Amino acid sequence: MTYDVVVIGGGPSGLMAAHTAAKNGANTLIIEKGSKLGRKLAISGGGRCNVTNVLPDKELIDHIPGNGRFLYSAFSIFDNQAIIDFFENLGVALKEEDKGRMFPVSDSAQTVVQTLLRELDRHDVEKRLNTRVEAIHYGNELHEIILPGKEKVATKSVIIAAGGKSVPKTGSEGDGYAWAKTAGHTITELYPTEVPMTSREPFILNRTLQGISLRDVAITALKPNGKPIKTHRWDLLFTHQGISGPAALRLSQFVVKALKNFEVDELVVEIDSFPDEHENQLVDRLTKMAKESPNKAVKSVWKPLLQERFLIFILERISLNPDTTYHHLEKKKVIELAQELKHFQVKVNGTLSIEKAFITGGGVSLKEIVPNQMASKFMDGLYFCGEILDIHGYTGGFNITAAFSTGHVAGMNAAEHALSR
Repeated sequence: MTYDVVVIGGGPSGLMAAHTAAKNGANTLIIEKGSKLGRKLAISGGGRCNVTNVLPDKELIDHIPGNGRFLYSAFSIFDNQAIIDFFENLGVALKEEDKGRMFPVSDSAQTVVQTLLRELDRHDVEKRLNTRVEAIHYGNELHEIILPGKEKVATKSVIIAAGGKSVPKTGSEGDGYAWAKTAGHTITELYPTEVPMTSREPFILNRTLQGISLRDVAITALKPNGKPIKTHRWDLLFTHQGISGPAALRLSQFVVKALKNFEVDELVVEIDSFPDEHENQLVDRLTKMAKESPNKAVKSVWKPLLQERFLIFILERISLNPDTTYHHLEKKKVIELAQELKHFQVKVNGTLSIEKAFITGGGVSLKEIVPNQMASKFMDGLYFCGEILDIHGYTGGFNITAAFSTGHVAGMNAAEHALSR
């Protein structure tokens, strides 16, 4: 049988591509090597599915540091507001949370997944699950998808939505890169992004700070000469391997690149627990708090400011007895404490592997893609969408926005190409 459009990959971009192609009149098949469609969608946003982010286009692009500007054309066709309208028109009520993140009111990713699957059924999209694509043979009029047992599927348009190399349990194992190369495409260097950072600091290896969470802090990656590379502000978590949490995840790609560019084994990241206060203001506040409760131990007086374990760790680090009271408190120790709270340094030596990352950096070179079509510049009837492209954003609904947008554009143009034949 010959299809108008075959979509390879059942992630967010593949589901949107298949839906859009079928809605535009194309006889569509979606092929997924796993047993379920939408596996990555089902675990996104902590199982709640952060479907998009409501920031304005320019800010949205700023939150996609991996070639976000390429998406201006796609967003002019199908942007974050279009994604919101799409789901709400299908009965999925959405709500806005902090930093512009949009979630289903149900707080369940399954609401989103099941809605997309119902749409595929409604538009008669054929599904092949547990089916691994072994190769793609490109032709002038038709492309052949080679399946196990030498089965061949012919199609006028093929959309590769096979994902990157991150979270392989969802099926993203990098299969699509070989099919892109066969068509003449370049794969830029792959690297982990949105991934926990690792450290060999004694307090990390000894698990002294494991499980400590810091809220709304600023974390900065520093060059070997001490100058800042990039700062991110959000929450942070110390782990048994290093640093995680949204602020650290966002910073990770800059650490990966800096370690390579500067050819060093370690890099310093600096944590500012009070980014809205100058150091001298913090000294004044700490002193005032101690003075107002002169007979209390400083560990109790300052406890409201940050997690007790972290506070005691820093007090011991600067050789200030946690049981000291205001009567015996030296001004220089308060200054040292403020310095530590504003400039707590951790040496990091890398990140967890690309498979442990949320998102893959690198992919099919965007110089070889038509931005308002997601079409290959080299192969007629070949389209790409989602994480296989050299596009990556921060967590917070930005990657899924790119996936849905590029999926919609690829599906629309793949259908148009097929039906014009």
